[in-house]
Amino acid sequence: MYIKNKEELTSHGEVTGRGTVIDIIEHALLAADPYTATINLVHLHGNILNVDNLRYDLSKRGKIYLFGAGKATFPIAKALEEILGERISDGVVILKEGQEGTLERVRMREASHPLPDERGFMAAKEMKSLAETAQKGDLVFCAITGGSSALAPFPAPGITIEEKRRVHELLIYSGATIREINAVRKHLSQIKGGKLALSIFPAELINLTVSDVTGDPLDCITDLTVPDTSTFEDAIRVLKKYDLVGKIPKSALEYLLNATPEMENPRNFDGMPVHTFVIVKSKVVCEAASNRAKELGFAPMILTTTFEGESREVSHIFTGMAREIKTYGRPLTTPCVVIAGGETTVTISGNCGKGGPNQEFVLSAALQLAGVSGVVIAAIDTDGTDGPTELAGGIIDSSTTERAKEKGLDLLESLLSHDASTILSKLSDAIITGQTGTNVNSLYVMLAR
Repeated sequence: MYIKNKEELTSHGEVTGRGTVIDIIEHALLAADPYTATINLVHLHGNILNVDNLRYDLSKRGKIYLFGAGKATFPIAKALEEILGERISDGVVILKEGQEGTLERVRMREASHPLPDERGFMAAKEMKSLAETAQKGDLVFCAITGGSSALAPFPAPGITIEEKRRVHELLIYSGATIREINAVRKHLSQIKGGKLALSIFPAELINLTVSDVTGDPLDCITDLTVPDTSTFEDAIRVLKKYDLVGKIPKSALEYLLNATPEMENPRNFDGMPVHTFVIVKSKVVCEAASNRAKELGFAPMILTTTFEGESREVSHIFTGMAREIKTYGRPLTTPCVVIAGGETTVTISGNCGKGGPNQEFVLSAALQLAGVSGVVIAAIDTDGTDGPTELAGGIIDSSTTERAKEKGLDLLESLLSHDASTILSKLSDAIITGQTGTNVNSLYVMLAR
């Protein structure tokens, strides 16, 4: 269904347990499908358009536009095209390079993620220019989802796209949380922090989004088209906290330091017509995983939907629980499945290999689970790309360390050098999905038999 290398992943180790974990993950991803969520929310009957509890007579409306950027944007746009068809006048969506599928009424643009590039910059300018043509009486759908910060870069005046890219890179490697990263990025942009919405008004704006941030904060998950809750002061505080003041490009630092109150992002939209629907919330994958585990005969437990912290350290929570369950039968008795959602981080300084936070999570877990049988742990980024890699994540059990020794591979050295992708691939423990079409929190699953 989603995981392309199931046979490889279940060819060794805890074969049955691995198969069960893969089954749980795939059911969780299916529950987070934005296409289905959009079809369930938006309905057209003749000239009457219903969006949840909103009702529009399209015979009395002007044009309909569709804008979007993000890794879960395409299925929303696809669903809206199927529902509205030729009623969509125009639009621009910016998608991660390699996106499969086509749109008929909306311009598709591809760009780089997780670091922005010139293609994204040109597409963001195109989107803003078209947004400025919207008039009172028009309807504008916006599908801004996770990944939009990199895919739709529009640097503030005096900052080049190369300098903006460097800021993104430093923030990603710093270990900062997504809220902290966004506080900086939003204040170095001409469209983020709600400023794209200002270009759309006075047309009526309908946001359809998917949450990839714990707690579903709107100004983190669809920040181009909702008011901002962060400030220039918050952005500077983040740079100081992670020792980035002397590292980011001079143009970006000076822009932040010299900002005036009038330059602040909008705190509200002063009664402008805007409606926001989080069509897939971050907790959905955890709840779906729990339901599937129960169907398969396992006692499920959702530990948290707000996992945060350094990946290699947070993994200790899962492995510690595994040992407690296996040894003392608490807080659950076997067979059971422990589930978590969230977004862990990796702090990098100096040279590094290839990997991502979910791959580091399972690699660290493998080191701690050596000799503990009957336990399988997996972690994936639900969009299918963990960090700057083509891997979704990884799956491990006690056989991982044994097979590494047999092959002469050093798990600890790979972890310390942030080279999880290489070793997980060599051990056939790397999960491959390709782009899944959704983008909610990362999903962590631990099975104990």
